Amino acid sequence: MAIIGVRIDGRLVHGQVANLWTNKLTVGRILVVDDEVAQNKIQKSGLRLATPAGVNLSVLPIDKAADHILAGKYDKQRLFIVAKKPKTLLALVEKGVPIKEINVGNMTQDDETRQVTRSINVKDEDVEAFRSLDKKGVKLTSQMVPSDDPESFMPLLEKEEKK
Repeated sequence: MAIIGVRIDGRLVHGQVANLWTNKLTVGRILVVDDEVAQNKIQKSGLRLATPAGVNLSVLPIDKAADHILAGKYDKQRLFIVAKKPKTLLALVEKGVPIKEINVGNMTQDDETRQVTRSINVKDEDVEAFRSLDKKGVKLTSQMVPSDDPESFMPLLEKEEKK
């Protein structure tokens, strides 16, 4: 299996993912997993523009992404999976995709979210998905950029819950 990194980032492919993370992990392909974005030609075009030269990009819905990964389509590449929400990655795990660790990056704030860190905001459904991932043995860390030290994410989430 060629999965070398998995990140939650509401912005999907942008400066941090395109430059810092792909370089740090020497990524061969970024796999954006998102049912809505996979159907939106304009959003996919924007993601392609943000993808660095020499790095392949796939933008797929959950089911197709799981099928491709499990069929070994990316086995000869260094694959970096990016999704907006934890429920997307939980769905991949439940379909049998062997995700061992998830880096929780930027999750955008809106009227329904609560702040966990300066850049991570969650809704109740996100909290449920994170708890399910944790119960399934997926290691969850918070790390904005590769030069930051990774921090265990579940204690941050629990701390927010106690407020």
